[in-house]
Formats: sequence, structure tokens, C-alpha cells
Amino acid sequence: MEELHAILKKEGYKRIKFKLSSTQHLLIKGKINGVDGNFILDTGASNSCVDFEGIAHFALHATDSDTRAAGAGGTGMLTQTSLQNTLKLGRWTTNSLGLVIFDMSHVNEALRQYKAKPVHGIIGADILLKGKAIVDYNDFCLYLK
Repeated sequence: MEELHAILKKEGYKRIKFKLSSTQHLLIKGKINGVDGNFILDTGASNSCVDFEGIAHFALHATDSDTRAAGAGGTGMLTQTSLQNTLKLGRWTTNSLGLVIFDMSHVNEALRQYKAKPVHGIIGADILLKGKAIVDYNDFCLYLK
């Protein structure tokens, strides 16, 4: 039987390695607008997002949003949005990344308590759907088309 990677490569998928943190989060490196960042790969997050500090870090054009964020850290969190950003994960790229920007200090504080490194943001289901994602937990690889 052919190896998964070989099959998916023939289908036009790009392989991106991820790591497992001490908190069992999937950690993935990427670039937003050409700037390096560390992210949690979160299949349960509806949208990709970054912390407010990411506005300067990734040179984002942010606008206020009426949408309130809800997640593991609570509900009703103020948000901003940033549209038409470039995201590069390994050799996979999209030029139409929309981001939700909100206070991720609760996420990073929880990571620090477990001696895990803080992250710049979360790669969510919006990207996973766009890239027809396949997550290979056995080999710690994300495949995007």
C-alpha cells in the first residue's frame, strides 16, 4: 500500500509538520503577511484568529467588529477583524485570510501555567475547510490542498 504522503502529494496536497505541546495542543508555525508566527491548530475554532498584539506584529489592517468572540476563555469578548491577509503554512499559501482579532491573554496564560510557549494565534476551521485539510495525528502532519 502506498504511503499516505505519496498519495496526497499526487493529489496536490502540501504537507506541513506540527508539534504536540505539553498541553496536548497542536502547534504549527506559519507566516502572516511574511512575518513568522506560532499558532495552535484548532479544528474546533470556527475562525483563524490572532491576539491584539498581532496587529503590530503581522502589520494587519484592523477594523472594529460588532461580533463578540466566544471560546474556551469565555464569551462576549470584544473583537476586531482584518481581511485579505496572506497566510503561508509550509509550502501552502492563501492570499485571502480573514482574521478575528481578540484578547488571547487567557489562552497564553493557560499555556504558561503548563510551561508551554505562548502563541500568536489560532489556525481554525476556515483554513482547514479552504485547504481541504487532512490531519495525520500519527505522523504529526497537516495536509492542505
